[in-house]
Amino acid sequence: MHRIDAELAEGTEDEAWSLLARPERWHEWAPHLRGAWGLAGAEGEVAVGARGAVKLLGAIPVPVVITAKTSRREWTWRVGGVVDMDHRVEPGRVAIEIRGPRGVEAALGAAYGPLVAVLLRRLSRSAAARPRPTGTGTPAG
Repeated sequence: MHRIDAELAEGTEDEAWSLLARPERWHEWAPHLRGAWGLAGAEGEVAVGARGAVKLLGAIPVPVVITAKTSRREWTWRVGGVVDMDHRVEPGRVAIEIRGPRGVEAALGAAYGPLVAVLLRRLSRSAAARPRPTGTGTPAG
């Protein structure tokens, strides 16, 4: 397993989950993803058993299937039928874990891991930038 993670600002876990679990929001933190098809359920979040594809930059769509999900905590997809990627929101952290055959996992960790680290920091900044309710009955400001 190859784990990449980033710190989240206090109280931003719900927004981080929305960014991570809703395909229509992936472009907000992962600009290399140019589209996703067939992965969201009725509520807009990834859905277990959904089969679809993601388009990376100008490349051919890559087939994926959502294999697991724990609401508001983590979800997993299998990419190309070979590699599993766990997407997690934990207290104060967001993480992606890459799992696959030994050589493939090592190669992806080395080649894709640094990009994932940048993307997770971007997700963290996006989550923190979203205005949150202050609990005072007035808009955040």
